Amino acid sequence: MTDNPSGLSQNPEDYPTPDDPSREAGAPTWMSSEIGGVPDEFQRLWTPYRMVYIKSGQMPDADACPFCLAPTLADEDGLIVHRGEHAYVIMNLYPYNTGHIMVNPYRHIGTYDQANADEIAEIGALTQTAMRVLGETSRCDGFNIGMNQGRIAGAGIADHLHQHIVPRWALDSNFFPIIAKTKAIPRLIEEIRAELQAAWPKD
Repeated sequence: MTDNPSGLSQNPEDYPTPDDPSREAGAPTWMSSEIGGVPDEFQRLWTPYRMVYIKSGQMPDADACPFCLAPTLADEDGLIVHRGEHAYVIMNLYPYNTGHIMVNPYRHIGTYDQANADEIAEIGALTQTAMRVLGETSRCDGFNIGMNQGRIAGAGIADHLHQHIVPRWALDSNFFPIIAKTKAIPRLIEEIRAELQAAWPKD
């Protein structure tokens, strides 16, 4: 007698045929129950939002800056957490870690030395607030904070200044990034954005 780890029936007559009009959408057929329904030791990372990155790459069109576009959209559509006077806070669409956010000036400038005093002050203040909100909502143990200045230094969108704020946890290190060049992101970006926005201090 063979093992049946899936717990599904092994009798073909117990399953509808693929062309059976009474078959519910997504219901297993005999073949699909044998091929796709048997559990194994592998974990699946379902990240359909990364298809945009896979198909088009991270770099925007030369005449399209996503950091200039985002503030023109509704918060939910632009993934914006908070809007300040000179700068705003936005989720990273391709996060290094869960809760990865960025602080950007509204003005289209490429490097930190081009920012004026008001922008520098608000970027700093928003960074502090972001750290506090992330700490309260996610109980993170530390942060990576920094700016990549210029394409040669690793800036994905080099023409618009942005500061990364990446929360870190004591137990979030594993073999994925080292062996598989993969980072597990267990929560939806939209869900985190809404949570951070709700927890952001009201002016």
